[in-house]
Amino acid sequence: MMSGRMVILGAGESGVGAALLARSKGYNVFVSDYGQIEDSFIKELQDVGIEYEQNGHTESRVLDCDLLIKSPGIPENAHIVQLARKSIEIISEIEFASKFTGAKIIGITGTNGKTTTTELTYHLLKTSGIRVGVGGNIGTSMSRMILINTYDWLVIELSSFQLDDIVDFHPQIAIILNITPDHLNRYVDFNHYADSKFKLLKNMEGEDKVIFWNEDKVIQEKLLQKNGTFQSIPVSLVNANVPFHRENKNLVLEGQLAQVDEMPLKGDHNHINMMCASAAAKAAGVSDDSILDGLMSFQGIPHRMEMVEEINGVTFINDSKATNVEAVFYALGAYPGPITWIAGGQDKGNDYSKILPLVIEKVNALVCLGVDNTKLKQAFTDVSTISETQNMKEAARMALDYSERNDVVLLSPACASFDLFKSYEDRGDQFREAVTELKLENEKTSQI
Repeated sequence: MMSGRMVILGAGESGVGAALLARSKGYNVFVSDYGQIEDSFIKELQDVGIEYEQNGHTESRVLDCDLLIKSPGIPENAHIVQLARKSIEIISEIEFASKFTGAKIIGITGTNGKTTTTELTYHLLKTSGIRVGVGGNIGTSMSRMILINTYDWLVIELSSFQLDDIVDFHPQIAIILNITPDHLNRYVDFNHYADSKFKLLKNMEGEDKVIFWNEDKVIQEKLLQKNGTFQSIPVSLVNANVPFHRENKNLVLEGQLAQVDEMPLKGDHNHINMMCASAAAKAAGVSDDSILDGLMSFQGIPHRMEMVEEINGVTFINDSKATNVEAVFYALGAYPGPITWIAGGQDKGNDYSKILPLVIEKVNALVCLGVDNTKLKQAFTDVSTISETQNMKEAARMALDYSERNDVVLLSPACASFDLFKSYEDRGDQFREAVTELKLENEKTSQI
């Protein structure tokens, strides 16, 4: 049992998970949220007698503690955080949770591909018979995972925000997929953001394994600066001299050939994800045959290049999870075109110049879905048709009107969702619903 007063800022999945774990370990816990707390989370706090407040922080109560856990969604420049930094130890939820588990950890970060790689790595371990849990930045918080079950391995997706306040957090296997500009509204500059990602490696050494995409120049530079004693495992699309690479359009996984045409995941970015996940699984003790079987049986994740419906020969793709320019680059590259592109939302300091050539080549119409679409419209003036709306159903209808048979309608926003939606999941769910409704309307019309 522990003692002392703990304050948790933020009452989402991360904060409530930490609160429940802390309460079980004997801490005197107080939870404070600047906004409204979901009813389900309130019930969980009440059921175990955890005090909480919502719709604002009471400074005297927040600052009266021995330890503070800051939820990843709270920016560093929040007034209450600045006050607490002066005198209180602040750690992240994953830092706290890691103190109470004997499981080995696979930590996965990167600007894009985290969720696919996390779910795939988990799938490879689970289908091989390993007792494994998955969570972190997706689904279940690490605190809740170790509170409700015991695992031999934990596969944890990690955002830069979760890594900002780690101290002793120590994965045995780390994957860094890529580092490209993102969240620049939360960081001083790109280098600061990249440094946050690399905190994942802070305590790794000896037999610990760091898996990374060999062609990412930022990762290469940061690894040279790090000069750690851990084992480095690069994966490559072009260099046949590394153990995990692509050769003749197939993957070579430490000598084992994987025929990618037979795999459910498609595209260069997914080839990187598959090699990284395979390298992690191999390091965790999964056999070659089991890895190949797992790659074949994995079905992908919702909201990431997810095929929704086909209407009059037009294919609708839900890529709502693409909340930055780099993710959109991968999505645009995966389809031959023509594409009607639905984009927009809460801008995160986006530089659209990288995808401009692809957009000019493939996009025949742009539907801007956001409160303020000025930046998008200015960036893509060369697109022949540009319209805007703040309604998902109208966006789907516009996109269908602009498209012809064999075209693709691609929801790949390049922006956060919070101007019009609760989350990228909510945005993707509403897109699915809008497209399904549109298909039903179309079928009824064709029967008249």
